[in-house]
Amino acid sequence: MPAAARSVKELAAAGVVLAMLLSAAAAQHDYGDALHKCILFFEGQRSGRLPPDQRVRWRRDSGLHDGAAAGVDLTGGYYDAGDNVKFGFPMAFTATLMSWGLIDFGRSFGPNREEARKAVRWATDYLMKATARPNTVYVQVGDAFRDHACWERPEDMDTPRTVYKVDPSHPGSDVAAETAAALAAASIVFRDSDPGYSKRLLDRAVAVFEFADKHRGPYSSSLHAAVCPCYCDYSGYQDELLWGAAWLHKASRRREYREYIKRNEVVLGASDAINEFGWDNKHAGINVLISKEVLMGKDEYFQSFRVNADNFMCTLLPGISNHPQIQYSPGGLLFKVGSSNMQHVTQLSFLLLAYSNYLSHAGGRVSCGSSSASPAQLRHVAKRQVDYILGDNPLRMSYMVGYGARFPRRIHHRASSLPSVAAHPARIGCKAGAAYYASPAPNPNLLVGAVVGGPSDASDAFPDARAVFQQSEPTTYINAPLMGLLAYFSAHPNPADSGGD
Repeated sequence: MPAAARSVKELAAAGVVLAMLLSAAAAQHDYGDALHKCILFFEGQRSGRLPPDQRVRWRRDSGLHDGAAAGVDLTGGYYDAGDNVKFGFPMAFTATLMSWGLIDFGRSFGPNREEARKAVRWATDYLMKATARPNTVYVQVGDAFRDHACWERPEDMDTPRTVYKVDPSHPGSDVAAETAAALAAASIVFRDSDPGYSKRLLDRAVAVFEFADKHRGPYSSSLHAAVCPCYCDYSGYQDELLWGAAWLHKASRRREYREYIKRNEVVLGASDAINEFGWDNKHAGINVLISKEVLMGKDEYFQSFRVNADNFMCTLLPGISNHPQIQYSPGGLLFKVGSSNMQHVTQLSFLLLAYSNYLSHAGGRVSCGSSSASPAQLRHVAKRQVDYILGDNPLRMSYMVGYGARFPRRIHHRASSLPSVAAHPARIGCKAGAAYYASPAPNPNLLVGAVVGGPSDASDAFPDARAVFQQSEPTTYINAPLMGLLAYFSAHPNPADSGGD
């Protein structure tokens, strides 16, 4: 590594250490309030006919004829971000991550647990509709290019609600296996509260995974013009197959999925790109999830996944990591080059917390070559990221809308930035919304709980500008893992606590 790069890295590491020390003295956050708002955000993302107990009152019914042109009911589900398209790939990943948080930290959700389950179910009810036909997964509703050319409320949208699907002739193992993972994970969430629904979810997950594995291929090849560049699968479908099998094994305890993982560990690349985790790349998540089996003494065969998980954790620890893709800003924010950085922050922090929980129960530590790290150190890094989001940062602003005294006011979100139907009953056309998009005024509707993309580089800067979508747009998969993080820290505000759920 060049000396200049080394010095920058050392400076950043020093900044992280300083930021962590400062955060220890910062005012205690109300993690319970942040959790409540984090869950509430999903109500603002709902598509379909809204229920009587809808709390985000400025939203109205939308997309009520989704799927009708294809002869299938595809109403419901979530808009992924600030637009009006329903993308199945990130929606399924969102459901998987929300479910994982409830599985690992369910008791910590306290009075928010039922609302969190409702947020999961809004996604899984839709995914059940999208997989109702055998060997078929409906993976998108809406023409992304036509939708992105408009700035209109979901209640007004008149762009084509084109339906896209994968089937044996047009495979999509990635999106199908992620859907199977979501259904399997959710089946665990509802096992006690609604056993009938839980069984239906698991049965469907089994069928969808069988389709994904039998008819292999990436959906971004089958549906390239529709799903790229928004949600192209750049990492291949192999990781989703392992991910789906891991969740099916956890949900069903069937030996066939354990054997599938053993048989395909190498060929499907379990150890590939372990520094990455998100809607596109599941490798790190696979290793952390399966490592629990090893740490609980249930399956020594999977020891290689534990080694992979340790290696991944080491890349995230300030002062230990030598991986160029994992960096920290002077203010202490983990960042990766690209847009919507907070997705990396919340997703990687969730893995840090989950793994620390498994290690705590097993009395283990992370091995990083000649050094090691305790579970408490992992939790401290995760908590530092959560605290940064909530306001412990150089700008002293929260990146969650509605939390704290200062937060983003001009988020890149159509429904939030346009007058509500109650305030402006007349339709606002495709191009008529442009004036609102360009306005410097704050959004008229607070999308409470939305976490935006945030600072995207080492500068800790944030423009709070609607047009800078890379930094000002919220997404469901930013909030999904944050639910589990906030639940845990609401019950265990001190990272030195050894307990988990």
